[in-house]
Amino acid sequence: MRTPFTLVLVLLLVSACTGPTDPGPAEPGLPAGPPRPGVLRVLAGSELTDMGDVLEEAAAATGVRVEFTFTGTLEGTEALAGGAVDGRYDAVWFSSNRYPAGVPEAARRLGAQVEVMSSPVVLGLTGSKARELGWTDRRVGWGEIAEAAGRRAFSYGMTDPSASNSGFSALVGVASALAGAGAAVDAAQIDAVTPELKEFFSAQALSAGSSGWLWQAYQRRATGEDPGGKVDGLINYESVLLSVDSVRASPEEFTVVYPSDGVVTADYPFTLLADAGDDARDAHRRLTDHLRTPDAQRRIMETTHRRPVVPGVALSDDFTRRDLVELPFPVAQAAVDALLAAYFDEIRRPSRTLYVLDTSGSMAGDRIASLRSALIGLTGADDSLTGRYRRFRSREEVTMLPFGSAPGEPRTFTLPEGDPTAALAGIAEYAGGLREGGGTAIYDSLSRAYEVMGPLVAADPDRFTSIVLMTDGENTDGSGLAEFEASFGSVPARLRGVPVFTVLFGEGSDDELTRVAALTGGKVFDARAVDLGGVFREIRGYQ
Repeated sequence: MRTPFTLVLVLLLVSACTGPTDPGPAEPGLPAGPPRPGVLRVLAGSELTDMGDVLEEAAAATGVRVEFTFTGTLEGTEALAGGAVDGRYDAVWFSSNRYPAGVPEAARRLGAQVEVMSSPVVLGLTGSKARELGWTDRRVGWGEIAEAAGRRAFSYGMTDPSASNSGFSALVGVASALAGAGAAVDAAQIDAVTPELKEFFSAQALSAGSSGWLWQAYQRRATGEDPGGKVDGLINYESVLLSVDSVRASPEEFTVVYPSDGVVTADYPFTLLADAGDDARDAHRRLTDHLRTPDAQRRIMETTHRRPVVPGVALSDDFTRRDLVELPFPVAQAAVDALLAAYFDEIRRPSRTLYVLDTSGSMAGDRIASLRSALIGLTGADDSLTGRYRRFRSREEVTMLPFGSAPGEPRTFTLPEGDPTAALAGIAEYAGGLREGGGTAIYDSLSRAYEVMGPLVAADPDRFTSIVLMTDGENTDGSGLAEFEASFGSVPARLRGVPVFTVLFGEGSDDELTRVAALTGGKVFDARAVDLGGVFREIRGYQ
């Protein structure tokens, strides 16, 4: 028999999902409902979906049920700082509070924090690649890992550090270790280790806005379903890598590499909000007391592969390394900003995005205005936390392909390294001039996108490349989905690995856009009930 907690969790998972199996960021401003005795309304990181069984058992033991709304760490921090959580949630539960603690307006809303479990961010490689590199029977440091990455001895996938704590922790970890200062890395040290960081991130072959989609993309590459080429490993939480190995979901087992000079660990603090009422405070105390009992800690370790935090609870044999060095984490917002700016503007491989944009007659009025605003926001006009980190960056290549009854003329903007101000202004001017009219030729336009992309990829193949398809209606002109699917096999292999991120808007066909995303290894984003600009910012985490 299902308990009430299970039903609540399932309903919230469905409402928070942006894809069929990968819960993505929810809209944190939506009310979670009025306060109720024995219920904790929790804004949380989406990776906590695996805590369902543990929390169900905790509900039976304590009478406290958890209602999750899922979001990303950066979006959650923005919700805290802007007051969107006030009166709507009782607690937040992210993999780490380090980021919100560095934003004063967010930090002042954080109350009592109870550490429940932990998981370091580490490197997982296929067993064959780890043996080839000689990393199965000795410890290696981040410097050696960076050197091997620089000569492309291995490749890996990692989440976007502006979208996911695992990606940001990896960035902090490798920067801190390479700087070797023994204290939190600062802006000057970031400049000093930028050449080594460039080496390390030159081997990154996959980027994602969530750990779930990253794993799905890795699987597609490993099985050959995605022709983009196999990837040798992932940087992620230890818990994710051990879970993958334990269920034998990977075509080849992972070997977890624990850098000898240190890691950054997620400590999962279950955090009461400062304005929580007495009932919520009591529920938080009862629940966290239960979760820190030895039996609950062992249950968490067994089901989620996260490490216990209570002394006396022994690690299982799954954890081959127990003596991990914890690297310092920058607490100053200036250092965080400097690290992220360096990553996007200098360090990581630049991106290339082709936007296939519906400008048909049905886009008239608020819809075309929303599209213009969303694109202009990506040029720097959006000064929110997420807007600052998700804007177009130096070295990027951005192509716009509007369409109505037929595909329009493509326009490519290349943002120079250093000062991209003029190029950003050009994109903003172009977006502001978009005009609606005509029918809706979705698949002729998507086919045209691949034609446009061909010479761009041939000229500069070393970029993260993606297509964004946004439409507010069903196909009315030109070829249909069946024709596109039939012709997709003739697309050059180097282009078949380019994911198409489809955006549902207005009366767009959920079924058809889902099929396009699945065929190309992309993902569906739903903008029918949320701000289109927010969806475009979210997609940036995958590019």
